[in-house]
Amino acid sequence: MIGQHDTVGGAHFAFTDRWGGVSAVPYEELNLGGAVGDDPGAVRANRERAAGSLGLDPARVVWMNQVHGADVAVVDGPWRAAADIPSVDAVVTGQRGLALAVLTADCVPVLLADPVAGVAAAAHAGRPGMVAGVVPAAVRAMAGLGADPARIVARTGPAVCGRCYEVPGAMRAEVAAVEPTAHAETSWGTPAVDVSAGVHAQLERLGVHDRQQSPVCTRESGDHFSYRRDRTTGRLAGYVWLD
Repeated sequence: MIGQHDTVGGAHFAFTDRWGGVSAVPYEELNLGGAVGDDPGAVRANRERAAGSLGLDPARVVWMNQVHGADVAVVDGPWRAAADIPSVDAVVTGQRGLALAVLTADCVPVLLADPVAGVAAAAHAGRPGMVAGVVPAAVRAMAGLGADPARIVARTGPAVCGRCYEVPGAMRAEVAAVEPTAHAETSWGTPAVDVSAGVHAQLERLGVHDRQQSPVCTRESGDHFSYRRDRTTGRLAGYVWLD
């Protein structure tokens, strides 16, 4: 259920795998995404299970309507209703104990926290979001709440790797023009993009040096959802919060 859970100075970073939930094929088992065609009751049950396994109150987890952009929402509590959830790709908070969540199935889930300032962020960095600058936007929003990039701890979760993310050559060139480190080649010798490498390069330039990248490629791992592999599938989640 929880494939990784790290704690650094009171900041918690957790990423799920696909097991331990109640969703049926093709979303089996722990689908946490509410907009992929799964039964809403199963999604609610899965979110309750995942939160409970982390010692979180599921009603105190902040979700997003992710749209592959670079907009950021600063939050101080859960949304009152589903209609209040904004279309953004990063959420930032200065409230300790409030968990932020990001959904992925190949894109890079980015979790950030400054334990000293008590500021956390979760960002959804797919190829378009990485190019648009969602991660720098999240770090800027954190700094606006008192975070220092030199103190920020960053964790990126399971995502499709550069050896598997095949794209047309022209698209790779467009991405590399913005972020050269994202230039990649598949294991079969065709143009590719490495979004995780691009995200970590952006964080390094911003002064965020305490970083870890998951070694898991979602397309290669049967323990994780992958849109590029399966198309109709579930969503993983990354969670960040501060004690």
